[in-house]
Amino acid sequence: MLFYYANSGHKIGLERVRRGAALLKRLTSNGIEAQLLVNDFRAGLVAKDLGVKEYVTIETIQDIDAIAEVGNSIIIDSSEDDHGRLVKYCSDFKNVWRFEHDSSDSSVYGEILLRSECKSEDCVNTVIVDDDYFEETSKEKRILFFLGDADYDKTILSNAVFFKTLNMELLLGNYFFVKYEDDLAKLFSTLHEPEEYEDLVKSSSRIVTTSAQTALEAKASGANVIYIQLSNNDFYPVELLESYGINIVNGFDAKLVEKYLEEESVVAQKKIERFDENKIQSKL
Repeated sequence: MLFYYANSGHKIGLERVRRGAALLKRLTSNGIEAQLLVNDFRAGLVAKDLGVKEYVTIETIQDIDAIAEVGNSIIIDSSEDDHGRLVKYCSDFKNVWRFEHDSSDSSVYGEILLRSECKSEDCVNTVIVDDDYFEETSKEKRILFFLGDADYDKTILSNAVFFKTLNMELLLGNYFFVKYEDDLAKLFSTLHEPEEYEDLVKSSSRIVTTSAQTALEAKASGANVIYIQLSNNDFYPVELLESYGINIVNGFDAKLVEKYLEEESVVAQKKIERFDENKIQSKL
């Protein structure tokens, strides 16, 4: 049995849930018994919509062994402090994979690192995009903005001038409050519900986002993508995103975003590939 723990919630969003769902769908389709672990009910509902059949909610990274049993395998997708729990997990579980925290991160207790750029045989690539985004989809001419599933600090309202400058449509996040949506309606030409996420990411010609996972999904779908780098979004290195032909903008720079929106898609150094699950599946 494999468990994938995706740290999630109203302060950090659902990027890890989207990445985890993409991997688990591939593994379960190959006959692997797997279950997703998330931190709240909303994350679980989104995971179900993404095609994950089984999920369980737990409080933190320290509670993985309340569900997983000795001899199982686990994948940890979280930047939380494990407070020393990792050494127990590596002792109790058959296999432990962990997403790197940054490029200087290294294996501590023998766990296998999932890295954004693999340069050796003992690591696994973390660029995981759901197969659905590789399907050819006709594009609609729109500029779609997606901040992420959470805007706990009201980042959008704090940058109202930026959004008033650009005529964009907003894809709402799953953790946005209803009253907040009323304020956002004044800044965008159209508001789209979170349930439209996949269809909009696949069908929009141009996408502006602060979510690295969304940027990769949109690029795999063939969109012209602009990634806005903020101080707190280090899900993937910007250099990696840039190598896939994703435009990078540091902060809410309206002039630069407008420039990139008028240009054709950047020629990518490399192409986003479908994830190869064999390095994980072969150990289960």
